[in-house]
Amino acid sequence: MWIFRNDSFVSIVQHRDKPDMLLVRSRIEGDIERFFSEKSVETFQDGSADYRYRALVEKRPVESALVHAVEGIDYPNFKNSVAAGDKKRKSAYMSVWNAMASAFGAFGRAPRSWE
Repeated sequence: MWIFRNDSFVSIVQHRDKPDMLLVRSRIEGDIERFFSEKSVETFQDGSADYRYRALVEKRPVESALVHAVEGIDYPNFKNSVAAGDKKRKSAYMSVWNAMASAFGAFGRAPRSWE
């Protein structure tokens, strides 16, 4: 599951060997901590992985972080809620938005043909 928040991006998957644990991953240092609102989550790095920053977390704290994120939504436009000073994140998020708009349509435009 990919989670895009205006201050963090994480990828959450089931741990391969520990069925009671989730692996929370990010490409950006500090995003895991921001996702968990600075609560103590032990992170580690794997420089050979596609997501360098990682944390093994039980499902309940992840669930709580998701609920907290939803409760914190106070903006009418997600793209505009990303801090202006966070140019790299804003640009990356816009690339995702553009890819989805191109693939599935937006503003009355038909989606791209995949044939």
